[in-house]
Amino acid sequence: MKVLFPQSLTDELHAIMINTSGGITGGDNFSFRACAGAGSTLGLTTQAAERLYRSQPDEYATLRNRLEVEAGARINWLPQETILFEGCALSRQMHVELAQDASLLLVEPLIFGRAAMGETLHNVNFKDRVSLHRQGKPLFLDAMTLTGDLTQHLATKAVGQETASTGAMALILYVAADAETKLTALRALLPDSAGASLIGNDLLVARCLAPDSFELRKSLVPAIELLSNTAPPRSWMT
Repeated sequence: MKVLFPQSLTDELHAIMINTSGGITGGDNFSFRACAGAGSTLGLTTQAAERLYRSQPDEYATLRNRLEVEAGARINWLPQETILFEGCALSRQMHVELAQDASLLLVEPLIFGRAAMGETLHNVNFKDRVSLHRQGKPLFLDAMTLTGDLTQHLATKAVGQETASTGAMALILYVAADAETKLTALRALLPDSAGASLIGNDLLVARCLAPDSFELRKSLVPAIELLSNTAPPRSWMT
């Protein structure tokens, strides 16, 4: 794994994470930790979409990410899409520790097979957990498990879209003092298959469903521009 630091025209430090193995499969074990020091701004993204390849039976891949945001600091966690392939098996965790006045923008997009290739997912094992803490106290917890026939699972009304296919999903978390003022504008940018809620004075949560990655990005790009006051990372545009 590598991290590149491209030139920036602002005070924000940008970092691009690169998985040089080209993907993740059973038995792989990745961990990443980043800290934004007091008063700083750190932007994190990936060079390309991450691919979760088929695993051998009873083999899991693990991915553990940890972000620490100190007083008056901010992290923009904006990785490109994670693509699930047939037979993949991954346990992924994101843990964020925030100081009292720290800020965070976290976007995690998922793609369920490559639509252009006609792929459908009937055997996957994907476990995902996101936890936010402020000064050691729980602020937000989201856990999701997707197993078995994902195509059928996402077609149910309570999970995906009953009248359209669900090929992509994204979680958006925004923790900042101006979160409440962003809610109406964010809702206006999202399609009917998405929802956004203010679950705390400074915590905004949204989840988006889309038929494919192209349609998902049509929502994510303007949402990132709104919540970060800048364009998405340059690697998103290549």
